[in-house]
Amino acid sequence: MPILGEKGVSLYIKREDSIHPHISGNKYRKLKYNLQEAKKLNHSTLLTFGGAFSNHIAATACAGIEQGLKTIGVIRGEELKDNWQDNPTLQLAREHGMEFHFVSRSDYQKKNEKSFLDELKDVFGEFYLIPEGGSNELAVEGCKEILTETDSRFDFICSCVGTGGTIAGLINSAKPHQTVWGFPALKGNFLKEDIRKFARNENWELISDYHFGGYAKVDADLIDFINTFKKETGIPLDPIYTGKMVFGIFDLIKKDAFKKGTQILAIHTGGLQGIKGMNLVLKKRNLPLLDV
Repeated sequence: MPILGEKGVSLYIKREDSIHPHISGNKYRKLKYNLQEAKKLNHSTLLTFGGAFSNHIAATACAGIEQGLKTIGVIRGEELKDNWQDNPTLQLAREHGMEFHFVSRSDYQKKNEKSFLDELKDVFGEFYLIPEGGSNELAVEGCKEILTETDSRFDFICSCVGTGGTIAGLINSAKPHQTVWGFPALKGNFLKEDIRKFARNENWELISDYHFGGYAKVDADLIDFINTFKKETGIPLDPIYTGKMVFGIFDLIKKDAFKKGTQILAIHTGGLQGIKGMNLVLKKRNLPLLDV
């Protein structure tokens, strides 16, 4: 792309989204060792949490059916109980065998409380718990494997940030000369503490200027960027995570945040299944649609 030549910067995108048709990107990495642990402990059921368009919910359902495990999704929002069939993400999860348990937003906030988890065990029996977004120690171990020895030539590793597990894995596997930049999809500085729970190095920074108003918030400029980027490169980006990250990278390149000769590796963490659902929202808001 012309701006890269003009600024003397190289940008590569690692297509983690192409790992698997449904269990793509960081979700594949996060689930890998959790599934192994569930089987090791002789669990037959996975239970996890997510919102209406959660990439993690879709990926867990697909991974469960492949591995012969029952899956239960605790879904935020009781109002979805009667119309989940209109939601592409939940349709995909149900097609892959996931059972839904819809809860109110106030109950959903109890997802880390033992008493609430005990209530779920009374309803569903024993299960292997995977946290919201899939981030735990085993997930971080999986995300460490995103980077390989051939990636050591890059100066910057860029990743979008949701719950912090993916970037923690990248931080732990990056070489000493590499800097990891995270692009949060959410507002607020709380993510730093979440990342520090798992990250062992200090070679990282959060770039918090490209959340576009917060989680799942988009505008016409972002949509135009994603559609133009796909047209010019053939690479689809999702509007919640990777689209915002790549928008941010190009904006920083324009602002000379990278010196000439810098080599950047951006991690495509998947999430493309969410485009159909986002287009339903955009249509209601009379905004342009994302190219599928």
